[in-house]
Formats: sequence, structure tokens, C-alpha cells
Amino acid sequence: MINFNRFIRNLHLWLGLSCGLIASISGLTGSLYIWQPELSALLNPELLTIEPIKPFDENSLYKTAYNLVEQHKDSLSKINLPYREQKTISLEYTNGETYYYHPISGSLLGIKSSSIKFFENLLNFHRTLGIPKIGKYITGSSTLLFFLLLLSSGAYLWWKTYRTNLIKGFNIKWTAKKRKLNYDIHKVLGASFFIPLMAIAFTGTYFTYNTYYKTALSIFDDSAQPKSVQNELKIGSPISHKEYLLNPDKDYDLRTVILPKNKQEGYHFRYIQDRFLMEGLRKTKELKIDQKGSITSLTDFQTDPNRNRIAAQFYPVHIGEIGGLWGRILVFIAGLIPITLFITGLKLYLLKTKRRLKAPRD
Repeated sequence: MINFNRFIRNLHLWLGLSCGLIASISGLTGSLYIWQPELSALLNPELLTIEPIKPFDENSLYKTAYNLVEQHKDSLSKINLPYREQKTISLEYTNGETYYYHPISGSLLGIKSSSIKFFENLLNFHRTLGIPKIGKYITGSSTLLFFLLLLSSGAYLWWKTYRTNLIKGFNIKWTAKKRKLNYDIHKVLGASFFIPLMAIAFTGTYFTYNTYYKTALSIFDDSAQPKSVQNELKIGSPISHKEYLLNPDKDYDLRTVILPKNKQEGYHFRYIQDRFLMEGLRKTKELKIDQKGSITSLTDFQTDPNRNRIAAQFYPVHIGEIGGLWGRILVFIAGLIPITLFITGLKLYLLKTKRRLKAPRD
């Protein structure tokens, strides 16, 4: 048993010094990105907000979107309708530029700002460390180890030490010497944020290994549940992209339209149940049609298998939006914990190493 405990301590140490560093970077960037909607709107009111602020007339919004698509479709790759902090329409062009337009009048508001690009780059760095191709696997694998081994080994060590006196396990002696103070901070923060960090790490790994997650989640599928409504809709007559752009969906708000890159591709429509709701379950719909208007792919929260419904909640859980403002605050604070654990753990290791080097030798 002593050898096993020593193994767990060494495992916790070396994982903390390796994948713990990457988890710290992910935590810091993720905490900052939590407030992207508010910060983007604050820094770019001329691009993202409109006056007076009031509910949209969806029919007018869709008409404006359709007119913009028809006007720019030869050079357009994607159109984004109002969502979260963005109360305006944005058009992404094939040359990589993005322009913003008024959602009712269709007038040009301006080009994408440097602050909006900053948050886009921040999100990319959060997911990939800025390393092309393999970056997402580095962060995903580190997060998986953080979830499966680092947090679990820390919880095991904490429980072995304080299972008979749990209160002591949450006590910090602020007047203690440096080594004891670092240890207390490390143990208390690790134990206090164990569950939030587990949830954030578990959902974060999904974005790298989503195929494996959905395979595992298939055990929750209901055999009596219809797999999709796609076949039923294909029976009807083809519907052109114009009809989807001009007629609001009865259950969802249109969020994004991806235009075809060539004559072989069709239109891709993405819907969200409520374009400005930032708490609760995430309910979406995605629809693809070919050039003739026939449906080629359809996913809908209302008819999706349970594995897809569950997987759809990983994003709002990961960023805390499922719990509203308080959920986002919790994730923001939890995102700062890995770097604190890394620093205190590193100090403990250096202090222990220094003391061992100073110890007299036989």
C-alpha cells in the first residue's frame, strides 16, 4: 500500500508539472473568453448593437438577410444573423473579410474590428495553443489526463489524508511557513473546485474526441425514439434556399447560413431555439439542402437521439451558460484555479528539492 501511495504521489507530481501547465493555459484563456459577449459589445457598440434596443421583427430580419445574401452571394461564404451579444448581421466573404450590417435597414455598419479578431484568436489559442493540425490533440489529451488522472490522484491523496477530519482538509493556516502555506492553498483549492474542474475538463475533452464521446453516450439512446425526421421531410417537394431565408422556422431562430462553395454543394442552415437566451439547455437544428432544394442532412434537438441531445449540452456546461450568469462566474473562477494549483505545486516541489539538496549526506 505504501508503494501504491508513493506511485500516486509521483503520478500527481509529474502530471501536474506537465499537463497541468497546459491546463493552466487553457484555464486562463477560457476564463477570459467567458466574458467575450459583454466585452465585444462594450468595445464595438457601432458594430454589434443597435438603437433603440428592442425585440426584432423576425420577418423584417429575415427579409434583410435574404436581400443581403442576394446582393453579395457571388463573393459571400457565410451570413450570421443576430446571436448572443451581436444584435446585427455579419457577412463573411470569400476573401476572409467580415462586414456588419443593420438587421432591419441593411445599411453597412463597418468591418470586423481588432478586438473581435482578438477574441477569435484567443478562442483558437484556447483550443489549439496556436499549433496547426496537432494543437487540438495536445490540449485535448492534456485535458483528458487532467480529468482522468491528475484531479483523481489529487482527490485520492486528499481523501487518504483528511477522511477522518474533513474540516481540516479545507483549512488554510495563513500564518504558516512558506511550504505549509503553499500546501494548504493547494489542497483547499483542489478539493473545493474538484467537481467544477472535473465538469469543465470532461466537457472540454469532448471537442477533440467527440466521436468517441457520442459512441459512449449511445447507451442512453431510446430504441423506440425515431433516429431522424430527415426521411419524412424528403418526401415533400424541394424547397429553395429563398424560402428558408424569408420564412422563419416555427420552433427555432435562424443563426447562420453557409453558402455553397461550388455548384456541387448546397446551402447549410444553422438554427438556435432562442438567439439571445444565455442559460438553460442548448437546443439547435441544422439543415442542409442541395442546389435543387432537397434536404440532404437534418439534425433537430426535438427528434435527435439522446446521445446528440446530451452532447449538445457540453458547450453550455463547459462555459457555464447552462447556469446563467452565476454558472459563468463559477466557470470563470474555476478557470483560474489550475494556474494556482500549478504554481503552488511547483513551489512545493522546488522547496522540497531545495531542502533535500541541503540535507547532510552520510
